[in-house]
Amino acid sequence: MQPKIKAASVHLLTALGAICGLLALLAAISRQFELAFLWLGLAFFIDGIDGFFARRFEVKTVLPHVSGETIDLCVDYVTYVFVPTLMLLLSGILSGVWGMLLAAIILVTSLYHFSDDNSKSADNCFVGFPAIWNIVAFYLFALPQMASVTSAVILICAGLTFVRWKWVHPMRVVRLRAVTLAITVLWSVVAAWVIWQGFPAGSIAAIILLSVAVYGVVVSLRFGRAV
Repeated sequence: MQPKIKAASVHLLTALGAICGLLALLAAISRQFELAFLWLGLAFFIDGIDGFFARRFEVKTVLPHVSGETIDLCVDYVTYVFVPTLMLLLSGILSGVWGMLLAAIILVTSLYHFSDDNSKSADNCFVGFPAIWNIVAFYLFALPQMASVTSAVILICAGLTFVRWKWVHPMRVVRLRAVTLAITVLWSVVAAWVIWQGFPAGSIAAIILLSVAVYGVVVSLRFGRAV
């Protein structure tokens, strides 16, 4: 296969995330939230592997006039931010004037993150909260007991967008990568099980999900020093 075809195929792979976002949006409008998260999960998976192929096929060199990073950012804003925010509104987790204000905060602070040229450190950590609202939304759906702290969770995450603290990337940060990857796989399996069974999560799944969240925060606090 010609190098340009390989490079173009990688861009197409990244762009498929936008289709997943559209399908997630349609599912959310139909109140099929488990199906919506399934599509968002597929978009999340694509986002996790396209970088490997981009580096493998030297996409920047072969197709220098097409920015894979721009494609990635556009897709990520749709699937990480916009659709999950709409899902929170459609489900009633966010409601009323206050809910709309929180939704606006999510959308606007995420724009800051995506436009920040220094949102990643030299050791591949995210700098500031990485706008993973798809994950936050999943927890709010899976753990309804968190409803009482929904506002606090959203405000804290939004505020951390502007804190120059490093957050560990589960695949690209070398330190503790084997452990982090194993835990990420465990989280993915449990999340898939919750989606298959339907919300809310059972007690065992809830404990695992919360434990993984605690691990992610602790590792970031331990190794993701401020920059």
